[in-house]
Amino acid sequence: MEWDKSSDKMDIPTAIAPIIRGLCINTLGYPGVVMYDPDTEEIPPEALIVDIEPVLTEMDTLHEESVAKVFREAYTAWEFDIAPAGVDAAIQINRIKQGPSCVAVKRKDTLEACYWIDRNLDTVKQRMADKNASILKEKVHKDLSETSSLRQEFSAAQRVDVVKNKVALVSGGISRNRGIGEALVRSLARSGALVFLADFDRTETQRLAEAINEREKRTAAVPLQVQVADEESVQRLFQTIAKTTGGLDICISNEDLLRAESVLEQSLEDFQTVTDVNYTGFFLMLKYGGLMFRRQYRTAPHWKTDFIQINSKFGLVGSQRYSANAGSKFGALGLISSAALELVAYNIKVNAICPGSFFDHPLWSDPEQGFFVQYFKSAPIPGIKSPAELRAHYEAAIPMKRACTGDDVVRALYYLIEQEYETGQAIPVTGGEVMLH
Repeated sequence: MEWDKSSDKMDIPTAIAPIIRGLCINTLGYPGVVMYDPDTEEIPPEALIVDIEPVLTEMDTLHEESVAKVFREAYTAWEFDIAPAGVDAAIQINRIKQGPSCVAVKRKDTLEACYWIDRNLDTVKQRMADKNASILKEKVHKDLSETSSLRQEFSAAQRVDVVKNKVALVSGGISRNRGIGEALVRSLARSGALVFLADFDRTETQRLAEAINEREKRTAAVPLQVQVADEESVQRLFQTIAKTTGGLDICISNEDLLRAESVLEQSLEDFQTVTDVNYTGFFLMLKYGGLMFRRQYRTAPHWKTDFIQINSKFGLVGSQRYSANAGSKFGALGLISSAALELVAYNIKVNAICPGSFFDHPLWSDPEQGFFVQYFKSAPIPGIKSPAELRAHYEAAIPMKRACTGDDVVRALYYLIEQEYETGQAIPVTGGEVMLH
């Protein structure tokens, strides 16, 4: 299976970064960061050197498994030459594993690309600045082949550890909705992950990233800009991630565009706008996120990755005035179940979370234009004296007697990541609004 030529043709540094990251995960046993260095002109001592000329075709396309084989063979040779202790240590249960902190990719005698490797974004930037190619060492207790995706024994109280040191992407819902999107990003960062925040509004993502980084005292959040319905924009997003960290462990698609209109009155333009963001945009995120995950799999076949869509209760039941939104969400669940069947071959889990009524969304709670204000004015209910009382009235109709919150969605997210035996599922988080789906 070849590279997707529309996205990666001749961007070799981007294309091979996930394969390098997978090799590092498989070698050292943790999801480190692989950063592309466009400025290094000479190969540093102790670097892992890989010549990819034999696997390039005349059209300059790359075959994933062939490239992965070249990297695996180069690492084996490097281990014998640079870290010979690894040969005798291979039979030991407790040992020190050694891996390269620098990978130099050549085409014949020309340096094509250079990558630096370390545990997190701050340390890898320092290593790249210092041109420090000293060998990475990690004490391990079992071979990766003896474990299932480095699985640990987790309890519910330890669930947050499932994202520690991982690299995650959260796209959408950050600038329009400081609820679910922001809760996801803050929680992932607080739990020790490195999070890319991708939204159409760069100013808002920058604001949130700066606040998180100041609180965490490290680079925990990186803001990026994306238009999810634009394929070139999504391509650039994943290319940037590949050159910054080498790849991802968790990809969360949180796009949600609402238009409250009757199916008899909604314009085709409005319908297509909702569909472009919620359905086509999700497809593009799934496609390019899946490609990145598959490349990591080539060199880290035991490492599980997660693609999770934040869907909606409207993906499970229809809606009287949100037909375009419901249609896009129903369609997305079809994509999820189909992709889950295909991508499980690459140890990629694909699932969805379906939040219920999220009344903290500005669409509902805005004090001037929110639905609670509009409905209070246009369709008064006897005994309801304010928009706040109207909200309480709506919440009373929910079996759990309250609306969904960002924290509710975060708990479901951590469950799906922890649960290794679940794919192709849509998890309702609705307080009982939707049952038995």
